[in-house]
Amino acid sequence: MATFTERLLNRVAPIWERSHRHPFVTGLGDGSLPVESFRFYLKQDYVYLIDYAKLFAIASTKADDLATSARFAALQESTLHYEMELHRQYAARFGISREELEATEPSFVMLAYTSYMLKVAHQGTLAELVSAVLPCTWSYWEIGKQLAQVDGALDHPLYGEWVRTYSSDEFGQHAQWLIGLMDQLAEGKSERELNRLEEHFLNTSSMEYLFWDMAYRREMWPCEKN
Repeated sequence: MATFTERLLNRVAPIWERSHRHPFVTGLGDGSLPVESFRFYLKQDYVYLIDYAKLFAIASTKADDLATSARFAALQESTLHYEMELHRQYAARFGISREELEATEPSFVMLAYTSYMLKVAHQGTLAELVSAVLPCTWSYWEIGKQLAQVDGALDHPLYGEWVRTYSSDEFGQHAQWLIGLMDQLAEGKSERELNRLEEHFLNTSSMEYLFWDMAYRREMWPCEKN
């Protein structure tokens, strides 16, 4: 019998395939991605990480066992003090200062994406939270592994570090833990509850695609705010 995450993977395949074919993603692999698009991405992703860390804090409080609670608390700590520092160092190589990162105005897509996840986190169960968060980690791992197979991608002077990070065994272990937790949390759920988890997973997978597209086009808002 298929696991719940195998069911999710089957349902999300068309969305993820679109992401894998997006010029932002393929450009990371072959080096054709415009530097200005990557700079835009780095700044928006930095703002994203701030809300992403909050999701782990909420997950820690919703966990029913100490081991899971501690793991999410550690993920929040790692995001705030390790991943974001690495992000600042990487951004500096593209001429983006810490001050510029922290002054970044969030784009419409970034706000929609993290606002949705935070709403699910506050109002839903831990299973719902994980289903909404999982596409970010899992899809990045899949993209990282795919790009690592492209000749020269791992050693590219601008984007090689990104590919190495998300194709790494360390990142893969994090993704696999969340995948396993999702299967564990889905056990015993009714079909109605599983459909709800699937809905969150598909929604945030679509938002991942929109994030790539937003960054590639360097779009703040689809229309003028003023």
